[in-house]
Amino acid sequence: MSTSLRSTSTPTAARSFARWLLLAVVSSGLLLIAIDNSVLYTALPTLEAVLGADPTQSLWIVNAYPLAMAGLLLGAGTLGDRFGHTRMFVIGLLIFGGASALAAFAPSPEVLIAARALLGVGAATMMPATLALIRITFTDVRERNLAIGVWASVSIVGAALGPIVGGALLEHFWWGSVFLVNLPVVVIALAGALVLAPRDSGSPDRKWDFASSALALVALSSLVVLIKESTRLPDSLPSLAVALVLGGGAGWLFVRRQRSLTYPLLDFRILRIPAVAAGVIAAATSMFAIAGLEFASAQRFQLVVGYSPLEAGMLVVAGALGALPTAIVGGALLHRIGLRRAMVGGLSIGGVGVSLAVLLLGSGNWIAIGFVVTGAGLGLVWSSASTAIIGNAPTHRAGMASSVEEVSYEFGNLTAIALAGSLLSAIYHGVVSLPAGLPAAAHDSLTAAVEAAKAVGGAEGAAIQTAAGSAFDTGYLVVMGLIAVVLFIAAPVTARLARNATIGHH
Repeated sequence: MSTSLRSTSTPTAARSFARWLLLAVVSSGLLLIAIDNSVLYTALPTLEAVLGADPTQSLWIVNAYPLAMAGLLLGAGTLGDRFGHTRMFVIGLLIFGGASALAAFAPSPEVLIAARALLGVGAATMMPATLALIRITFTDVRERNLAIGVWASVSIVGAALGPIVGGALLEHFWWGSVFLVNLPVVVIALAGALVLAPRDSGSPDRKWDFASSALALVALSSLVVLIKESTRLPDSLPSLAVALVLGGGAGWLFVRRQRSLTYPLLDFRILRIPAVAAGVIAAATSMFAIAGLEFASAQRFQLVVGYSPLEAGMLVVAGALGALPTAIVGGALLHRIGLRRAMVGGLSIGGVGVSLAVLLLGSGNWIAIGFVVTGAGLGLVWSSASTAIIGNAPTHRAGMASSVEEVSYEFGNLTAIALAGSLLSAIYHGVVSLPAGLPAAAHDSLTAAVEAAKAVGGAEGAAIQTAAGSAFDTGYLVVMGLIAVVLFIAAPVTARLARNATIGHH
């Protein structure tokens, strides 16, 4: 009897252990993706100074990565369905590693923007595979919910590590080190994937439509341009018109094309499932909130308050750290809490946290309390929103559902950076009042104003920095208020859509 039990239980235990090891492997890839989403928040002022990037180039340096990722994610998910998710994960890691090396040694802002876009290609290639492999490997509903909760927490850890890693490396090394740090993780993840990941062959009959991916990328790129240029009216009217025509046309053609394809990149019937739609809204708005908060706060506390990159990173990371326990616990207890309460409650708590941060703005590091409360709410959203999308999509659309889930997050991140960066710059330019004789760039960029204040020195330099900081704070308050409003609006919308949501598959 004991021999029989030993012979049957050992393989089961080994398979169970291998499942969790594979989770660690795919999570390491996700960690890279999440770190690179936020690593430049604290590094951006240094990049502006060293590479001479202007405000527009700076925003593209940050946004090229999530833009390429969001534009290509849908196609990458379909490619995973066709060629196998393990293969896509490995290819994505290889692209990511090469792009990291290119970014580290970029000689100009233009080359760095291109390298960041290539990083986005690598991230888009492997990201849907991380969640699809979890879906394939974890067949038990409760185990899968826990695995998704761990997966979500890794994303949060990456978002938390990004500003800290960037700040710490900049204190001791040159700016390119923030990209070279990716390479050891790429090597480890590659080795783990080759050993542990299932050899899925995919479905060769699934067609990948390059035209659809290109249309999606054009539509998203045009949206970013629209957001950026709308803050520079009326001078930007020609650019706005071009972006509107291109984006609107590409979006219309994309929707029309998907309806005519046997295997579309996006089957819009998925979005008609109320639980999936609720998850998409919750995912996008929660990422919009945390990305906008971290991006704006990292700039504010370095350039206005005078924090070092590491100090600013340690402060803004409070939001991500606040999300870590609620993401894990929320994933493990989601079958008790329910999707609706988790998403709606999390969005509401997040809005309260942002409002609290605004009230604590003048209290130094006490503002971190507001960041922690915000993160606690959004962590609950992240584990439940992912489950709402993945768990309620048809099983044969696993890759597409994973892509929709990731596009939702990246769309929130993309629009947050574009909108927050554009608003900060536009409001600063509109309200700042500086002495005559300063460089023109000082009226457009807080970084340039700080450099000008240092050059002037003395009481006059201090007055310049105070005036510039006050103007930037006006924009900062507007951005934070907008984030709170978005969260408070998303909560009742999500509540309505998720009324009959269940954890499980259709």
